[in-house]
Amino acid sequence: MAMTAHRNRIKIGCIADDFTGGSDAASFLAKGGLPVILYNGVPEGDIPPSFRDGAVVIALKSRTAPMDQVRAEFDRCLTWFEKMGTEQYYFKYCSTFDSTPEGNIGPCTDFIMDRLGVRRTILCPG
Repeated sequence: MAMTAHRNRIKIGCIADDFTGGSDAASFLAKGGLPVILYNGVPEGDIPPSFRDGAVVIALKSRTAPMDQVRAEFDRCLTWFEKMGTEQYYFKYCSTFDSTPEGNIGPCTDFIMDRLGVRRTILCPG
């Protein structure tokens, strides 16, 4: 299925650093009243035509992966979200620890901000 640009179909695009965090974020968004789709990895195609004005959560494996690999995966993810007309972005990172000695939370946040051209964001550790 070919990807096409959609407007106002994804209110919140969430990138989660693992599947557990992704399912947590999806459940919170659903409990808040949004329709939610949870993907394990970057989707290959389009969102379902009936999906409108909800949240899409994409669970990656970024907490322990090398940053070069993580940047490439985040770039694919953000490109997909942009093509789907995503309005707002949310990075769900591990709420208990940064799981590598160097830590991926800060570099991932920096990458997302740079990629989206965002100068400021809010970090909310759990």
